[in-house]
Amino acid sequence: MKHVLTPLQAKLLELLKWFDGFCTENNLRYYAIGGTMLGAMRHQGFIPWDDDIDVGMPRRDFEKLKEFSKNQNGRFRFETYDSESDDYCYAFDKLYDTTTTLIEHKRIDVVRGVYIDIFPLDGIGNTKDEGFDNYNRFKKLNQLFETSVNGVRRGRSLYKNAAVVLFKMIPNFILNQRALRIKMNAICSKYDFDECKYGGNFFGAYWEKEIVELSLFGKPTYYQFEDMMIAGPENADGYLTSIYNNWHKLPPIEKQVSHHEFTYLDLNKSYLIN
Repeated sequence: MKHVLTPLQAKLLELLKWFDGFCTENNLRYYAIGGTMLGAMRHQGFIPWDDDIDVGMPRRDFEKLKEFSKNQNGRFRFETYDSESDDYCYAFDKLYDTTTTLIEHKRIDVVRGVYIDIFPLDGIGNTKDEGFDNYNRFKKLNQLFETSVNGVRRGRSLYKNAAVVLFKMIPNFILNQRALRIKMNAICSKYDFDECKYGGNFFGAYWEKEIVELSLFGKPTYYQFEDMMIAGPENADGYLTSIYNNWHKLPPIEKQVSHHEFTYLDLNKSYLIN
């Protein structure tokens, strides 16, 4: 039986439809990635327990969003990784629904709306070994950044929570998060998505597993996702196998849960209203 969308998933679908139309209108490439692509292939829509949308854009297309994000005043608004807002703590871009409010638990709680995550897709090298060597240099910086922006969370190891508490004591002028976000993106953009054999989404949750053969992405190809069609990797099976191995198999029931740190959600109130 077809999964009935939760109210949050219904809002996310509205965002995705707008984003897809926006990319088509402005001739921008994007691909559904991660759990969103997995949902499209395995469920023809959302993974039933999922509560987010992940898309990736080749760096050239991703950077163009900066121009489109200026002077926004509509319902859907972009915020880019170089945002000057004190509470923006992401090294990638987001698209928000301004008619909603969602608070996410971080070092400084992030008060925005329901969102789509928009990740840059970059090259990393022309051999697997070269790719891992280049990625490992970036990974240390990314781990530093993640520790500096996260909040204490139940279920995380004592060691990791202690590191989070320690980093809270470091003032921003010493460990400037915005500067780190910009530096990490500059490092990632060194290798061109369209000219490398290996690459991927280096801000993704699967770390080294995100390094794949870029030929798997190929030409954006459309797949069924709920009542719409979304762009994804041309070789979707190869892409998902690279990251998840046996992606057809459902995880154990105890792992069929969301992993996000939402502390408040109101689908009918704008976060822009104080």
